[in-house]
Amino acid sequence: MTEPLWTSADAVTATGGKNSRDWQAFGVSIDSRTVTEGDLFVALKGDAFDGHDYARDALGGGAAALLVERRPEGVPADAPVLEVASTLEALGKLGRFQRGRSRAKAIAVTGSVGKTGSKEMLRAGLSALGKTHASVASFNNHIGAPLTLARLPLDAEYLVSELGMNHRGELEPLARMVQPDVALITTVEAVHAGHFSSEEEIAEEKADILLGVKEGGTAVLNRDNRHYARLRERAQKAGIRNIISFGTDLAADTCLLNAELRRTDSLVQAIVAQRRLRYRLAVPGRHWVMNSLGVLAGIAALGGDVATAAAALEQVEAPKGRGRQVEIAVSGGTLLLIDESYNASPPAVRAALDVLAMTKPKAGGRRVVVLGDMLELGDGAAEAHNALAQPIEAAGADLVFTAGPHMNRMAEKLPRAQLGGSADDTAALTPLVTALVHAGDVVLVKGSLGMKMARVVDALLALRTGEN
Repeated sequence: MTEPLWTSADAVTATGGKNSRDWQAFGVSIDSRTVTEGDLFVALKGDAFDGHDYARDALGGGAAALLVERRPEGVPADAPVLEVASTLEALGKLGRFQRGRSRAKAIAVTGSVGKTGSKEMLRAGLSALGKTHASVASFNNHIGAPLTLARLPLDAEYLVSELGMNHRGELEPLARMVQPDVALITTVEAVHAGHFSSEEEIAEEKADILLGVKEGGTAVLNRDNRHYARLRERAQKAGIRNIISFGTDLAADTCLLNAELRRTDSLVQAIVAQRRLRYRLAVPGRHWVMNSLGVLAGIAALGGDVATAAAALEQVEAPKGRGRQVEIAVSGGTLLLIDESYNASPPAVRAALDVLAMTKPKAGGRRVVVLGDMLELGDGAAEAHNALAQPIEAAGADLVFTAGPHMNRMAEKLPRAQLGGSADDTAALTPLVTALVHAGDVVLVKGSLGMKMARVVDALLALRTGEN
């Protein structure tokens, strides 16, 4: 029989809460809509919701117990309930308790771009070596990080934790909670710049992940990044003696020798842990290649077999909204959607345009770019957007659609023949896009999450023959 993830006794020890009766849970959930049989439901409170209002639904969905700040209305008197002063703080305590009794080797990954892709590659590579537990989706903040730990099976051999931030002071407490044996920083760029005074301050915040590294642990840093020296110095100040670099520089410990970049995949040759490796990535783009170097360096630092891990990277597919390619049957043939709708930053947009440049439209087709504003760039927003005009030209874009004030102003710098249409938001832009795309086109959709670029993606998918 499967051992429970949590018993009521352990949860009381972890949180200091008051328990109504004994129970055992095999999972942890914060969403009543996705509760499965045997979950502990944590009733979190947000600005626009209160999980206590959905506690009864969670029980109906099979929740084994409720973690609450007060007994919710409509919950049976005999329901298993663990009451605490703050459910958010209690979730953190559950995470720290579980991490403290786990023997899993842990790697934490952060960076301005590439966190989630690297996390998925780490999941695949380490899963080929042993039982691996990793963050789901982009659960990388003050809720996602402890939730990942609270769900950590005690027999897991490896833990992969993605950690993110958009304000100063967010990474250190998360890193200290995870206690990674290895910390990987993919890169530092001017992302979330609106919340920081400079790119250097962003680098300092990213470096705070190093403060959580266990004694004797390792830092894996991007030697190609202009902040490498700063990050290395911060690692040394944190008492980390094992520092592994990766990049194209021949002095890097993990060094790229060659990458054959193709439309749908990449063939890579690299030196990792003093071994020459050849492996294939089933996702296109140089950014995936570079992130794979950091991933394999991190796995080597954990003592894993890098050849086995490298072979497993071929299993990784681009997540939804992060480069997923979808062939859509439309009248007269098909069009290819490159779905980059989840989020956007200057380096991420340039990387997506590089993939578009490698992707040849079918007969009669065009390269179509649909871009929404990149948010949280602060005073440098206008300059960052305007700088995309040249990469758009270099990618061979035939038709460009834009949404948002910054992208719309950037579009004014493009040749008139390239302009497909502009709008204040994606609700207004979407019908312009769907009216002009046709069979043979390659359509790249990218913008910040707040721009709701998924509207465009959903509308393009609905063009499938028989659905429009």
